[in-house]
Amino acid sequence: MIIILAIILVSAAAVTYAGFFFYGVAVKRASKEFLAKNVDLKADPPVAGASWGEGKSWISRQQFRNLEMISDDGLVLKGYYLASDRAEGRTVIIAHGYSGQGKDMGAYAKFYAEKLGYNVLIPDARGHGSSGGSYIGFGWPERRDYVRWIQLMIEENGPDSQIVLHGVSMGGATVLSTSGEELPPQVKAIVSDCAFSSVQAQLSYQLRRMYRLPSFPFVQSASLVTRMKAGYSFGEASALRQVRKTRIPILFIHGDKDTFVPFSMMDELYEACGSPKEKFVVPGAGHGYAYDTDNAAYIDRVAGFVTKYVH
Repeated sequence: MIIILAIILVSAAAVTYAGFFFYGVAVKRASKEFLAKNVDLKADPPVAGASWGEGKSWISRQQFRNLEMISDDGLVLKGYYLASDRAEGRTVIIAHGYSGQGKDMGAYAKFYAEKLGYNVLIPDARGHGSSGGSYIGFGWPERRDYVRWIQLMIEENGPDSQIVLHGVSMGGATVLSTSGEELPPQVKAIVSDCAFSSVQAQLSYQLRRMYRLPSFPFVQSASLVTRMKAGYSFGEASALRQVRKTRIPILFIHGDKDTFVPFSMMDELYEACGSPKEKFVVPGAGHGYAYDTDNAAYIDRVAGFVTKYVH
């Protein structure tokens, strides 16, 4: 009996330790060095192809206005806004990926600003860039932040605003999670590029790939630590459930060679979505590389989709 009790106590301690360890690796705000060693990601910053340098150069030449917003839970969040003389209230809010920042999204911002004539807002997510926060929300607490960014853009551009949300990777999960909230009618369309279906599914997948460990009990332990430290659990953080509720038209994009966020997750999300929807598969594209792999087709599909709903 004593031996059995000892084994139970040691096992419980090990699982608890693992929960704090994986929280520190994946959720806590810190340098994510493991990304550079991941065979599925070959870009720095993550989710950035050859266009990243072009986008960075373009952003450096623009006069972005710094915006500041206080989240529901008191964090100071930063965003960067570029107005267009051609916009007439048409605005895109672009969500960056895990461990990135708003200005990493320069290639997408350039497309919307120059080709479509939109106003552009590129926020730094909580726990990233210049925004406050000690943890990464994987798009779940960020969904409420985006509701506030949307309201700020309506205040900026008036009640006739027309707003598109576009996100890549974690940013894709962010805009999909936002889609299930009560959104104002000014939100007309959403573009989600290589989003994961849920935090629990994505972390379980990566736990198997990176550590050769089963999901249970390690993801559950890390989720409990995340609930204590960051206020949300992995089980509730589901873009899949959110798209079931949305009425906003969504374009789902994914590269069929994506092994960081499984390509199969796009079909799960697409099938769950009950609003008007389209699917764009980019052959040969890895994670976050759809834009670079077939730039012309990407621009054509996104422009065609958003102009159906934004006038």
